[in-house]
Amino acid sequence: MQVAVTSSGPLQGRRVAVVGLGAHSCAGVGVEALWQALQKDTAPESKRLAPFNAEHIGGPKELRRLDPFTLYGLMAADEAWRQSGLEGPLLDAACVVTTGIGGLQTVLEQVRILNEKGPSRVSPFMVPMMMPNAASAAVSMRFGLGGPCETVTTACAAGTHAIGNAARFVATGRSTIAVAGGAEAVMVQIAESGFRNMTALSNTEFSRPFDVDRDGFVMGEGAGVLVLEEWEHAVARGATILAEVIGAASTADAHHITAPDPQGSGAIRCMEIALADAQITAADVSHINAHGTSTPLNDLAESVAMRHVFGDSAPPVTSVKGHLGHSLAAAGALEGVVSVMSLLNQTIPPTAGTTVVDPEIDLDVVIGEPRSAKIDVVLSNSFGFGGHNGSVVFRRYQA
Repeated sequence: MQVAVTSSGPLQGRRVAVVGLGAHSCAGVGVEALWQALQKDTAPESKRLAPFNAEHIGGPKELRRLDPFTLYGLMAADEAWRQSGLEGPLLDAACVVTTGIGGLQTVLEQVRILNEKGPSRVSPFMVPMMMPNAASAAVSMRFGLGGPCETVTTACAAGTHAIGNAARFVATGRSTIAVAGGAEAVMVQIAESGFRNMTALSNTEFSRPFDVDRDGFVMGEGAGVLVLEEWEHAVARGATILAEVIGAASTADAHHITAPDPQGSGAIRCMEIALADAQITAADVSHINAHGTSTPLNDLAESVAMRHVFGDSAPPVTSVKGHLGHSLAAAGALEGVVSVMSLLNQTIPPTAGTTVVDPEIDLDVVIGEPRSAKIDVVLSNSFGFGGHNGSVVFRRYQA
């Protein structure tokens, strides 16, 4: 398949540096906890976030007015912002911190109060707590980000779309700084029941991406955030540049509300456009951080797409959902963080839970232990319900 891409792609403009990373996941608080957990072949037993201290985010009264997904987003953003060394307010700085579902826990709690105590007892903070843009708004207010503040709600592709859209703001000159990521907190019975009844979840409660015995995904939660900055601005202030965002793309399958196109046509176009946007070829990609949900249809369709784009020379592939579960909109953001960490450490984490790669997948899936490799370019993919496809291309920092 040949994809026509004009010379004015979204990231063909100003260079976009990654200057901050933040993560909050079942592996623990912070990027280092995440990275260390990913070096093991075994996954955290629970995909829920453990209790954590959020005193640096706000007092008890303030924290009670945040849905968990917003709090997770703020935790990750705070880490990334501190690493970046930036200070607000910055009136042209963008903020794209997204979610797939938003404040579901708030909705459930307030429905319970409505039924048990009546409409007069429903919290006046319900709407600002439940709205999907709450995390992006909270992050912009905390750091004084006065530029575009948006929420991209494209299911499981949203975190990747957030990174691509934020990078576009910087590349086109609309913003000098952009905070990008995703957050999700929907590990509640009604969400689990909905996914289970549509046969998306693993019956064995075990995530094994690309494995011959994969039978569905395991729910996860958390947040990932990246701080992006115009390259020359970052250099001028002496920032530590972690990596570079060099390409991004978004397409639709236009096929089915939940099932991927079995031919992978939308995913193929998305990856090819992202590579063309980055002005590189498939041969330049060192590693693919795959969507890899552990569902039979998704993993097979994604592998069909990757083989089409990369042919017989496809680079090593991994999916961190074996470790973290599938955290919906947070997944692509966390995987963006992991992609940068792979570049920094020249290491590909193993795909936890996977022991025998499905012969139909026919890819070099990293399993068993971390793999040291020369990694110059990482392609990170996300594919969501509704047929939403997202790809972001990261390049290793070279002075």
